[in-house]
Amino acid sequence: MLNELKVTQITIPLPFRLDHVHCFLAEGEKGWTIIDAGLNNKTTRDLWNPIIEKHDITDIIITHYHPDHFGYAGTLQQLTGADVWMTKVDEHAGTTYWEAESLNLLKENYNACGMEEDVAVALSSDESGFMPQVKPYPTVNHHLEEGMKLHFGKYEYEVLFTPGHSDGLISLYNKENSVLFSTDHILPKISPNISYWFKGFSNPLEEFFNSLKKIQKLDVEYVIPSHGKPFQNANKRIVELLDHHQDRLHVIHENMKEPISVKSACQILFGNLSIHETRFAVGETLAHLEYLLLNDQCRKFKRDGKWYYQSI
Repeated sequence: MLNELKVTQITIPLPFRLDHVHCFLAEGEKGWTIIDAGLNNKTTRDLWNPIIEKHDITDIIITHYHPDHFGYAGTLQQLTGADVWMTKVDEHAGTTYWEAESLNLLKENYNACGMEEDVAVALSSDESGFMPQVKPYPTVNHHLEEGMKLHFGKYEYEVLFTPGHSDGLISLYNKENSVLFSTDHILPKISPNISYWFKGFSNPLEEFFNSLKKIQKLDVEYVIPSHGKPFQNANKRIVELLDHHQDRLHVIHENMKEPISVKSACQILFGNLSIHETRFAVGETLAHLEYLLLNDQCRKFKRDGKWYYQSI
């Protein structure tokens, strides 16, 4: 499918359990366009260097601010002189999230979630460890907007806002061939991480549901994700993702007849995980708790500096 689209997939290894990210290269209107960049590390640099030597890169599209997509964008821009495109909301997130003020707030939030001091410190440190892998920040020259048309390879794509995984996540849709570059919105084997961190959209899980239903209306045949293999029948996968999260909401709701901390809810959903994975799990647990709260299925209160949720 990628060959027919005149798009090259650049798969960059990641040092995590999710061990790769797909970036993409194709001819644009003025020169060559890159979609997403990888982490700023040696592995990424070694992969991109021979590619940018052979292509006149004029544009870099960043689908969202997470490090595996955004991290190398600033360096790529410096090396190529390309314009960087990103949503305004994720430009702000990407250039503030790893700064000291944001990371200090993060540690306070881990404490409020019921994490012991040493775990809260370890979780915050894991986050701050990304600083060298996301800097230098790119200069964003253009903001991606809903409905904008981008020429990429053989065809034109429409920019679709699909928030949930991040507040400013975009997907790219070609109606003519029923193709969706789903980025991290719809993945073939795993659910994208949907996290809430006491800032940004107040109900990211509901945003995710709405974004899935938005794509569902398009009845997309071919899906090209940023992790995993391309697949067919987007709507089949969308139903699976919606069901998966409804199941999780049900499990948490059943376990909050007595007040429950975020840490306890996280253990019910995910069990024991590594520090790196716990960070995602806590954020996702919060997203489900806040969804129940904002849909009037539970109440939330603070006791001894910790948040608790209890079904109504």
